[in-house]
Amino acid sequence: MNQIDAMERLVNEFSKLPSVGKKSAQRFAYHVLTMNESDVRDFADALVAAKERIHTCKVCANFTDKEVCDICAKAKKEPIICVVKEPKDVTALEKAHEFNGTYHVLHGVINPLEGKGPNDINIRSLLTRVSEENISEVIVATNPDVEGEATAMYIANILKPLGIKVTRIAQGIAMGSELEYTDAVTLSKALSSRREM
Repeated sequence: MNQIDAMERLVNEFSKLPSVGKKSAQRFAYHVLTMNESDVRDFADALVAAKERIHTCKVCANFTDKEVCDICAKAKKEPIICVVKEPKDVTALEKAHEFNGTYHVLHGVINPLEGKGPNDINIRSLLTRVSEENISEVIVATNPDVEGEATAMYIANILKPLGIKVTRIAQGIAMGSELEYTDAVTLSKALSSRREM
């Protein structure tokens, strides 16, 4: 592989990251080339180590390097589960400092156009948790878009017959937006103004 091919490959790899276009990928690639070799190896080692050591929490399916994530391991949590689409949504909601329950990460939403149904996301273990953990309420905090709403309605329809209170975060969050980009104050208000489904 010649030098030009190596540069193109590096730019191509960076451009695979979400929200990284060709120009940003080139900027990242040039920055890596100006780093000293030790820093580049540390960066590469951190990527490999993260991929090897980080997995999903056996309780909530959030990312962790332990068997049970720090949030699930904390004692004295309220018997409430907040359901989110992705692990990054847990991070966003934790920054709001409004919620004192645990989370449940779906790792996706129901999206028939992409061939994703209820069995393709992490819903089955939610049912197990609700029955085993004496949960009093499930907050559905999926993104306020068509797929997020469909997923929220599906979850409400399977939990309400079990006598579980199901609420949805308030719509202070704009339709089509993503939780990870929503500020902490808006998320805090959305959690505290949640509505029953």
